[in-house]
Amino acid sequence: MGKKVIIISSSLRRNSNSERLAAAFAQGAEKAGNETELISLAGRKLGFCTGCLSCQKTFRCYQKDDGAVLCEKIGNADVVVFATPIYYYGISGQLKTLLDRCNPLFPQEYHFRDVYLLMAAADDNPHAPERAISGLTGWIDCFPKSRLAGVVFAGGVTEAGDIENHKELHEAFVAGMHVQ
Repeated sequence: MGKKVIIISSSLRRNSNSERLAAAFAQGAEKAGNETELISLAGRKLGFCTGCLSCQKTFRCYQKDDGAVLCEKIGNADVVVFATPIYYYGISGQLKTLLDRCNPLFPQEYHFRDVYLLMAAADDNPHAPERAISGLTGWIDCFPKSRLAGVVFAGGVTEAGDIENHKELHEAFVAGMHVQ
């Protein structure tokens, strides 16, 4: 039986390059026999964490928005994949907000073990994704049973759709195929 894979696309741009990476990963994971759910943060209501820490006792955020549902889906998945555009050499604000809102997972049992990061950026410098990776690994480090299982970085893609025919789409597909 395959794994439950949740893929979160944090770009708010329609047909974004990072969302195409997410779709390619989903195709590979499905082909490998896994159950996938691809979720876009576009159109989602997601408030900022207020740091009240009530979620550490209730295991749920007090805010009534999409954050609680997304956090629960992440906690129940075997594999979590985050797709993000690189903004100022870091993850998107939407993704950072979601990671902060997953604070209710910290004191409870979570299922995910493997976490993947898919990134697209206008800058094609190989060092461009380093801070984004560092930002996500800071979150992963708070969940000691999990690890960063893989990274795909597509640089030199600016306009929506620029990623078509780039080798990184195939790399994302292959990464998805390795989920077992």
